[in-house]
Amino acid sequence: MYADSILRKPVLFPIYTANEKRITRGFPIAPNKGERIDHPHHYGLWFNHGVVNDIDFWNSDVIPRKPNVRYGRINHVKFIKVESGEKGTLEIEKEWRSDTEELILSEHTRYIFSGDANTRSISHISSITAPEVDVLFEDSKEGMFAMRVRRELEVASDTPAPLFGDNQSDKENSALDNENISGHYINSNGLEGYPDVWGKRAKWMQLSGKVGNDSVTICMFDHPNNLNHPPHWMTRDYGLYGLNPFGSNIYTNGEEQFNYTLKKGETANFIHQVVIINSVNPQASSIDSLYNSFVTNENYNN
Repeated sequence: MYADSILRKPVLFPIYTANEKRITRGFPIAPNKGERIDHPHHYGLWFNHGVVNDIDFWNSDVIPRKPNVRYGRINHVKFIKVESGEKGTLEIEKEWRSDTEELILSEHTRYIFSGDANTRSISHISSITAPEVDVLFEDSKEGMFAMRVRRELEVASDTPAPLFGDNQSDKENSALDNENISGHYINSNGLEGYPDVWGKRAKWMQLSGKVGNDSVTICMFDHPNNLNHPPHWMTRDYGLYGLNPFGSNIYTNGEEQFNYTLKKGETANFIHQVVIINSVNPQASSIDSLYNSFVTNENYNN
């Protein structure tokens, strides 16, 4: 989905389980009663970063958040392939442009969709190229492959939150409401719970909870060939769920630093996968098996 009047980047939205339970937050595209209305730049499943040649692509929104920050936008250029079937393919080209329309990055991304009776998977294979200038990805906590999940999959919090109003308007109703909130994080190293998993390195993360009476698990995988693998994880109690190879400084209290320069003419490749499982609560061994299938799949390198 891409709506230029609302969004500043192409995203996948909405995303459903195999039995048609929505897992993504609706706000701000299609708000649902009772969900948080914070961070309007969090929608669907996306790929970007917070400081790229001093341009903020992560927080970019129709209404700028801060007056002294340069916000970019990621433009959809064209569809290369749209194919349905047992496995679906969506192949696209994008451009990352600054606030002055300078071309910072060219992006070529392929999504592969598959599934069975209880599973849906989304593979994300992306190449970003610096066509005109050297590009610095500066160490920042705000990146890079992420989604915003629905209210029930958040983690219970003791802080009141602004919620979408009873009258289906953008009325801020701050409330402390943990009813039906069931999200729980576990990473590939066996670490559990928020904030314990936040910022920690791991090759995969699992977010489990319930939507209605159905169990839902969302697994996110990072490929070993990706930069700075295993990545740090940008997991929040309010439903932000993502991984970030470019955020070492803040995640390690300054013990590590990772600034990455993509030289003019060079390309960096990224491979990720999201696996959505319903009606089954998988154990870590099952997720390890799924992860191993992901990293040994030669199709992602073609």
